[in-house]
Amino acid sequence: MDNSFWIRSDRFHLKDKTKYIIDAWLKIDQMISIKLDDQLLDYSIEESDEIQDDTIGRFVKIIVFLPDALESYQSLKVFSSGKEEEVLFEAKVLALLKKKQPIQTCYDKIDVDFAAKTCKVEGWAVSSEPVEINLLDDKNNPVHYEIQRVKRRDVQALYPEYDLDQEIGFIVTFYYGNSKKGTLSIRTSSFVINKELHLSRAYYRRERLQALLKKARVVIKTEGFGNFIRAVFRKLKGKVAPTRALPVSYQEWIKHHLPDEQELKRQRGYTFENRPLISIVIPLYKTPEHYLTQLIDSVKAQSYGNWELCLSDGSGEHSPIKSMLEQFETEDERIKVVHNEKQLHISENTNEAIKIASGDYIAFADHDDLLTPNALFENILLINKHPDAEVIYSDEDKVDEEGQYVQPHFKSDFNIDMLCSVNYICHFTVVKRSIIDQVGMLRSEYDGAQDHDFILRCVEATSHIYHIPEILYHWRISEDSTSENPESKRYAIDAGKKAVKAHYDRIGIAATVEDGEYFGLYRTRLQRKSDPLVSIIIPNKDHIDDLKLCIDSIEEKSTYKNLEYIIIENNSTEDATFDYYDQLKATNPRVKIVTYEGNFNYSAINNHGASFASGDYYLFMNNDVEIINPETIEELLNYAMREDVGVVGSRLYYPDGTIQHAGVVVGLGGVAAHSFANHVPGDTGYFHRIIVTQDCSAVTAACMMVNRTVFEAVQGFSETLAVAFNDIDFCLKVRALGKLIVYNPYAELYHYESKSRGIEDTPEKIQRFQNEIAVFQSRWSDILEQGDPYYNVNLSLDTQDFSLKSV
Repeated sequence: MDNSFWIRSDRFHLKDKTKYIIDAWLKIDQMISIKLDDQLLDYSIEESDEIQDDTIGRFVKIIVFLPDALESYQSLKVFSSGKEEEVLFEAKVLALLKKKQPIQTCYDKIDVDFAAKTCKVEGWAVSSEPVEINLLDDKNNPVHYEIQRVKRRDVQALYPEYDLDQEIGFIVTFYYGNSKKGTLSIRTSSFVINKELHLSRAYYRRERLQALLKKARVVIKTEGFGNFIRAVFRKLKGKVAPTRALPVSYQEWIKHHLPDEQELKRQRGYTFENRPLISIVIPLYKTPEHYLTQLIDSVKAQSYGNWELCLSDGSGEHSPIKSMLEQFETEDERIKVVHNEKQLHISENTNEAIKIASGDYIAFADHDDLLTPNALFENILLINKHPDAEVIYSDEDKVDEEGQYVQPHFKSDFNIDMLCSVNYICHFTVVKRSIIDQVGMLRSEYDGAQDHDFILRCVEATSHIYHIPEILYHWRISEDSTSENPESKRYAIDAGKKAVKAHYDRIGIAATVEDGEYFGLYRTRLQRKSDPLVSIIIPNKDHIDDLKLCIDSIEEKSTYKNLEYIIIENNSTEDATFDYYDQLKATNPRVKIVTYEGNFNYSAINNHGASFASGDYYLFMNNDVEIINPETIEELLNYAMREDVGVVGSRLYYPDGTIQHAGVVVGLGGVAAHSFANHVPGDTGYFHRIIVTQDCSAVTAACMMVNRTVFEAVQGFSETLAVAFNDIDFCLKVRALGKLIVYNPYAELYHYESKSRGIEDTPEKIQRFQNEIAVFQSRWSDILEQGDPYYNVNLSLDTQDFSLKSV
């Protein structure tokens, strides 16, 4: 999905049905073309009257001019114009024809007074012809009613072609007596729309119960079981919870997490069994004196004292900081300086500092940044706990011109696919000297991204990589720094792409590396050597409209063709379902229909389907998804074919473009939940994590690819988990094999959110759900207690947006 274009609404012009109106957000420089099948259509664009920031994009009305015989076409598509056409939006003609009806209606409220046996209906109806409203009882007899006509300026804003003086709103009130149902009929001379009105108390009790259960299910799925239980208790206590907690102030948070003098005193007196020398290497280049002073003061303030500071001045023969550095050398024997006679670029300047370093570990910092006073202590603490540590990194924030700490980056534990998407490790990095001796120092051909190239070479040489989830480094914001303005160093972005590509070359993975959506982000396109058979495994019970949309989207859009479909029939009851199966088998030789006759058990159904699959790779897919990116299956397969990868998941959207799935965090909401659920189109998430390829603990099986041998190694899905958490459990079993779970945001689909299964609406189903939570918590107690390694412990488990945990 291209975030340069998304739609708020679409409709036909009331008076001219050849005009199709799309209310959309358009990037400021975005050019589009519109086609009906292969026919290029004319269109015009009207700017919106609403106030908006148009520096990036704006809301517009796109008026598309359609032919009269719309029925003879298949689909309408909006494309981006450029070197390569990309589908931004697609509408099936059958769906458009439904919107073309001559009356548009909305029912805002239906109130039934059971004591007085009266009903009040509020709504509006618009048409190019006069509209008549009638009311019928459950035997189709006319019913006396009172009607109040009202003007609706809000509706006029939607339909500006309608006469504002028309009273298009209505309030209908009537006595229904003993009737259980009624019909509100809205008609013109050529068209009629009927609205069924339910008038029994039992109906509304069922409706309310189902609405509450549905809401509970959504809360559990997107926010986790823990949040659901807390919400229930708040309701029972008569408290109304806010829709969203107030965000935690980072300035307040950091005050409580930086060590105070008492803690620093304790650290200075701490006795370590192993007290290695740490050499802090820093390249200098005409560093402003006050920044350099603050940096050196932050090193001198370290609570761990066995360090040396190795500075290389690459400012050249007439260095403005030479005398200042000589004074620092004189004052503290732990400070060592290389005075270079010529100006040096960043890599060779850093290497000069490394050459004079004698420490067992080398720590890297920039010339105008700051260390927290416990930075070295925390690293030595980890080295004593994990003597095998060879690469260590920590969390960081930024410090602005006023000295305020802002923009904290609470990082994932080691995440190779994220590292190939962005240099998330950055500061503060400590590397064992033996690793540097093995991989070499910094390389000048990668200047601008020399640290990214260096860290990639280091992690290739060792698996002993540790992350300290604490803020140990303050990265200074200045006008021309990449921290504030990455575009100021375009050459650094190009060097980063080159560094990531070199990494793939060294480890034998064929790939190309492109610019990501933002500066500093990279997109990898893995290249495969073969096109293995992919078995798409889809459980289904009725809902053939969903299934047809799913399969049609693959057949019509997918660029990958070596496929077979395993459709698992599970207790369908509608004749139309089996007619569609017969049609599929007759027209598509790649379709197999297999039958599972037991009660609904997602795990057992998919295991049963997999037993009929012939492919080397299984793509588990819900019947209510629709692919967006034509390369979705290729994106999944290219990663699934990597030896170190076990499962690959996709980015899923709700129909309105908000995020449904961008990976799973174990522990979120008490058990597990989707990251960034309900984030709006264009939102890239915490440090762009919605839009970058990365490793995570789990992904949803609504669209998930796995190697056949991996599936068999973990014996498929656990059938003790019939409905909930079976996909999370499956991913964790795969991770236990030492395989990675990859979230690939370029595999994009709409997910129409479990339309095909009923809600947890019986005591038996609710009890089963609770039992499955207990099974999951028992089986995976370690990760629930210790925390998801791809989710920082400083982040909240109560929200999906990577908010800061309360102080």
